[in-house]
Amino acid sequence: MATYDPFRDFDRLASSLMEGRRGPRRMPMDLYRDGDHYVLTADMPGIDPGSVDIDVDGQLLTIRAERSLTTGEGVKWITREREAVSFLRQLNLGQGIDTDSITADYSNGVLSVTIPVSEKAKPRKIEVRSSAGAGAGAQTITAQESREEPQPIEQ
Repeated sequence: MATYDPFRDFDRLASSLMEGRRGPRRMPMDLYRDGDHYVLTADMPGIDPGSVDIDVDGQLLTIRAERSLTTGEGVKWITREREAVSFLRQLNLGQGIDTDSITADYSNGVLSVTIPVSEKAKPRKIEVRSSAGAGAGAQTITAQESREEPQPIEQ
């Protein structure tokens, strides 16, 4: 048996009025580093994969997507809580990212973007040679070109 709840309707009305902005919305995302690449995952349910647009301009990664709702002729809506929206997310990739090798996959409403660290930013071994002393052999030490790890920064 269904009961009428006037507060549910009031809450729905208040939410729609408070949510007045009609511009692009932010999509929830996770970002983590796994070895020598970063992985960004973003929830985008109901998005047509053809509407997803990913651009890299310098060090700025931009993700755009649109959810459009189709309406057939003669349709009478009983309730319509889902709406057509556009999503936007921008990240400053910083230095040490291989922007030419970024890849993306969309599956089950989740966008996964793989952002590899450039070869120049990866830790490497540098051989140190010594010309002083007869018994001194070559030593190997670990060095990085930069002390800071490259990390994407949200804008």
